[in-house]
Amino acid sequence: MDDVLRRLADVGPFFTVAYGEQPPEPGFRPLTALYGGHLGPYVAEVGRRIGSGPGRVAASTAQFGIASRLWSLGLGCAALAGQVPSLAADRVWWQLPEAGSLRFWLPAPAARPVEDLGESVLGNLALLEAGLQERYGLSPTVMRGNTASGLVGALRVLIDRVPAGAALGLVRGLLADGGALAGTGTFVHEEGLGVAFVRRSCCLYYRVPGGGLCGDCVLRTRRG
Repeated sequence: MDDVLRRLADVGPFFTVAYGEQPPEPGFRPLTALYGGHLGPYVAEVGRRIGSGPGRVAASTAQFGIASRLWSLGLGCAALAGQVPSLAADRVWWQLPEAGSLRFWLPAPAARPVEDLGESVLGNLALLEAGLQERYGLSPTVMRGNTASGLVGALRVLIDRVPAGAALGLVRGLLADGGALAGTGTFVHEEGLGVAFVRRSCCLYYRVPGGGLCGDCVLRTRRG
């Protein structure tokens, strides 16, 4: 996967990940640690940075950010190579810098079939979501919507920059009736025009001071 991950970094910051036999510097831990004892401090830090405080809004923003990063890495590899690394929670390590979003490191990533991506990412996020629901009462509906929105957002960037046929097929399957994210929103893709998505839940970011509504927010259509 080394060559694929090097090429993927050219797509953008959300698609960039460190990888190899050793972390690039001290302080990296598996995401399983973040989802355990580090979850409260991390959500509190997200709340401090966005000005919402350490409650449901910060918890939703934290989950949305991690989901978006995981989908970006997985869909990007699928688009470039038709293969993906494992993105299970014990195979993705994290570090939070003083400024900026989480940094990820993949220890000795090995190629896996592209069909494994959904199970890998959704299994990872299930651990995070269980903790957020228990600690903050964050709705599973909100988190599923965040996951779907992050999925489509990653696809939107890819379609603009690389041939994304394999990634598009994965997204369609996950959002279709019977897919793991079915019912989270309305997804449309038109060749030459790109993708559109309107979710059926709200990520709560409008409660952040100066946050406003996201482009795919259900509240846009309700208020119209």
